[in-house]
Amino acid sequence: MTGGPLSPADAPRTAVSALWTFPAILGSAFVVAWGAEAAQFFISQGIALALLAWIQVLPEFAVEAVIAWHRDVPLMTANFTGALRLLTGLGWPTIWVVYAIARRRRGEPGFWAGIELDPEHAAEVVGLLPTLVYWAGIIYRGTLGLIDAAILLALYAGYLVVVNRIPPKDHEELEDVAAAARMLIRLNGWPRRLAIAGMFVAGGAVLYLVAPPFLASMIGLATVLGVSQFVFVQWVAPFLSEFPEFMTTSYWARGRGKAGMALMNMVSSNVNQWTVLAAMIPIVYSLSLGHPAQVPLAGHRTELVLTLLQGTLGMVLLTNLNFQAYEALGLLALWFAQFCVPHWREEIAVVYAIWLAIEVASALWRPGRMKAFVVFPALWAMGGKRKGERGD
Repeated sequence: MTGGPLSPADAPRTAVSALWTFPAILGSAFVVAWGAEAAQFFISQGIALALLAWIQVLPEFAVEAVIAWHRDVPLMTANFTGALRLLTGLGWPTIWVVYAIARRRRGEPGFWAGIELDPEHAAEVVGLLPTLVYWAGIIYRGTLGLIDAAILLALYAGYLVVVNRIPPKDHEELEDVAAAARMLIRLNGWPRRLAIAGMFVAGGAVLYLVAPPFLASMIGLATVLGVSQFVFVQWVAPFLSEFPEFMTTSYWARGRGKAGMALMNMVSSNVNQWTVLAAMIPIVYSLSLGHPAQVPLAGHRTELVLTLLQGTLGMVLLTNLNFQAYEALGLLALWFAQFCVPHWREEIAVVYAIWLAIEVASALWRPGRMKAFVVFPALWAMGGKRKGERGD
């Protein structure tokens, strides 16, 4: 992935580098998290999380670009779909589990309580819809080309415009912010801007530089343990490349009142990967061939349909702006079932489709089921009004 398979002789030596790459990745994840936590008080939280998601998924972009350059469509699809299913099937539930455990440790009642999202989070939830609808067309056609890349990039640009309309957080919420981020917020003027930017740049630089040796060390471990290349690309590599994000969101999920922000960090990464990461694939693929070309996806429709159904279900589950325990555990159970029995693609897809149909139909007797779509127009109008008052 970052240089090809390792020989059995080289694998143990490469695996040892995990002793320094793992702490470096962990530390950089916290640095960019503090930067984003401070930035949300001066720019839209959605923009802060979008920037954070960009930094966090650099390793995933690197892995996918290398595979696309070698035009290995099966591995390309495996890594792309594996990363997306990991975010929704393991990442979202992990946030709820950490949130629930943290609540119990603080002595708060209601272990099975859901994660309440803020009204402004409707922007991120609604922002998933256009991309998922467009991807349904891509899967139907069975190809991913440069025109698709341009449209996906335009959809991501539109998403940024939407989340940028949401006003920054009120400073009254500072007591829930980590000490490091609070120190940045209390600076004035240019020192504050430079300090926040420095957190993003420094953390992002470490992630960028350490990502290749980190992934190489994990490939070494996989080789030592006898893990096959396909299993590594679909299941192990996505987890490793998304590892910084898991660290950031777990850190936030433990904090009082920040589990919703953690969940939106993951949702922002979902949008990023359905659009920008997907757009990168035909671009790199065409550059490798030396002429414009379409990536053939028809042979991988089942994988893609499974991923699309999971992503659409995840979006619908968040439209009531409350991520419930049964929803988190259900997503986790289905992800784990497919992890344990990879050939259950069609069966798991059917379960996703039935669950999705039930949730959509439930809007008829659950008025709050689609709350995000009701809140969003008012949120858009309020964002424009508040930005005008601030003179932005």
